[in-house]
Amino acid sequence: MSSWFGTAGDVVVAVVVGYVIGSIPIANLVARRGGGHDLREVGDRNPGYWNAKEMLGRRAAVPVFVGDVAKGAVAAGIGLALADPGVWGVAYVATGAAMVGHAFPLFAGFRGGRSVLTFVGGAAVYAPWAALVGVGVLVGVLVPTRSFAWAARAAIVALPIAQLVVDGPYRTAATGVLMTFVGLRFLVATR
Repeated sequence: MSSWFGTAGDVVVAVVVGYVIGSIPIANLVARRGGGHDLREVGDRNPGYWNAKEMLGRRAAVPVFVGDVAKGAVAAGIGLALADPGVWGVAYVATGAAMVGHAFPLFAGFRGGRSVLTFVGGAAVYAPWAALVGVGVLVGVLVPTRSFAWAARAAIVALPIAQLVVDGPYRTAATGVLMTFVGLRFLVATR
């Protein structure tokens, strides 16, 4: 394997641990505790933050937001910890595995969400400067528009552009692969 991805053992552990972490059905646990809903059966049928916010209210959905971001951040952090310094690919693999776990969770009948916030959590760890730029764009759009949806879209567009400047093309391409997974989940979820 390339030095970008460390040893085969690093990658296997990152995939298994990332997938298990991603499989924790945070939204379903919060929804069950807050009113008995199965978010896969109500609203837009996506067990994630947006549907939790619509079905349970903004305040009740905060743990879903935090938990889904934490899944990606923890997985990426474990990926960084597994690999030798300078070996960045394991964090991406772990984040990707957490995203797959979120989308097809072992602990929720393989019916999960779209992995957006899990991606964001991973990006905050493996591309912190680009993620910080994304947060700045999010705030910069949110304040005048008061639309979190538009602010989040702008931030997601800004992240890989900022990462290209900070981290170069290879890491940005790896981020693009993870973003493609999110796009495919949206495509599949709308059919």
